[in-house]
Amino acid sequence: MPVFLIIFLVLLGTSPIYGFDLPASQISDDSLMRLRLRDTWMTDTPRRVLSMPSAVEYLETGERVEISTVEGTEEFRVIFARELMRGLGVLDRRPTRQFPGWAQGSWMLTRRKDTGAGTQIRIFLRSDQYTYIQFRPFDADKCVLDAVVYGGYIARSLPIAVPFERLYTMQLNDILRLVQNKFPLRYFEPNPINYRDTRRLITQVRERIAPLRFRDDGAIDENGNYVFIETLQRQPFAVPGLNCSGFTKWLIDGILRPVTGARLPITPLKAPFGERGSSFTANWEASRDVFFGLDWIRNLAAEANGTLRSPSYRALEEFEVRTDNFSLLMVNENRTFVTHSYTGFLPEAGYSVEGLHPLLYTLAIDEPFSFYLAAVNTEISNPASPRGTPRLRQYFHVAALIPYFDEYGVFRIVVFESAAETQFSAFRARYPAHHINLVKIPVSPTFDP
Repeated sequence: MPVFLIIFLVLLGTSPIYGFDLPASQISDDSLMRLRLRDTWMTDTPRRVLSMPSAVEYLETGERVEISTVEGTEEFRVIFARELMRGLGVLDRRPTRQFPGWAQGSWMLTRRKDTGAGTQIRIFLRSDQYTYIQFRPFDADKCVLDAVVYGGYIARSLPIAVPFERLYTMQLNDILRLVQNKFPLRYFEPNPINYRDTRRLITQVRERIAPLRFRDDGAIDENGNYVFIETLQRQPFAVPGLNCSGFTKWLIDGILRPVTGARLPITPLKAPFGERGSSFTANWEASRDVFFGLDWIRNLAAEANGTLRSPSYRALEEFEVRTDNFSLLMVNENRTFVTHSYTGFLPEAGYSVEGLHPLLYTLAIDEPFSFYLAAVNTEISNPASPRGTPRLRQYFHVAALIPYFDEYGVFRIVVFESAAETQFSAFRARYPAHHINLVKIPVSPTFDP
């Protein structure tokens, strides 16, 4: 067997195939470079450092690092920006001549402009500006660690028994050994291969979605007819379509029909599912239909999980998302980033929309073979009613959210709703101060609605 083939097989067998990123332990070491530049860029006076022009250094591997500064009002940053790499797999990494500051292995030190003291070190373990670990000084003998993914702190202020300035020249692997088991490193090492079926499903849905049209209260019944959900009567032939609920049924039918040979009937999907509401809300269900969206996605999830996994997975606790891995959020308020607590899952409400991005990121890592149906809800009243109505939490919209990593290891979220694909940023901005209840759907590589 040729030597190069043996090497390839060894590499293939001992580490996962990533996009243009490597496992964190394989990031090339730049500590010798930082040691050599410590006295100039890291500890020299702020005035001198800020007057220095950008420079390009080479690591022993031949990789290039651009060193530069960014000045703020009270602080400035010294950025050791790795060159962004492209390619598929560890044997196909190519430089791009781009130094964005967040390419894998990039390292930045924040210093005060008045005293020159270091206040933060941020290290990018993957090529994603929204995922990083950072260190802050605590006292003369130790510092603290934060681990952040899309604004969610999966670790916050964890003590590390090393002086802050010692990190200036430590090897990255030594740093990672210090923080071992203090935060889940898996959130920084996604394997794009795990999302191959998800990418295929997205492609198939996109191919089938173009002819669909929106129609209020519209769905397709078990016989393939366009009907109205409330009455089950046929829609006018000239303008058939789907509303948000009918569209999610179309999506789940497309996953289940290749397995069962049939579409789901509509009436069972409207039935109450699991605990929700109280004796008070029961008086308003007929007139307000407050739990329709919640019951709908729960029934769809029960059918999908019971069919594609096993009948035991029809239980609510098996498919409703109720856990999260962060309790703090970094939020941009008036162009200033502030940290505040995140409540996480609330029974019969789900998750606040402001934490949806980091939640979907962590779910994509923990559940790489799943996507999610979402029921959007908030408290709503009807002041136009002659009797007046109380404020009740109402589930008024449903959508499909598909978090995944593309073949290059880039995190993405696809939103399918109301017979169309929309942008996640637009979806999130549309529902400020709302909540999202999520149910898990197994990914299937075959789609035929």
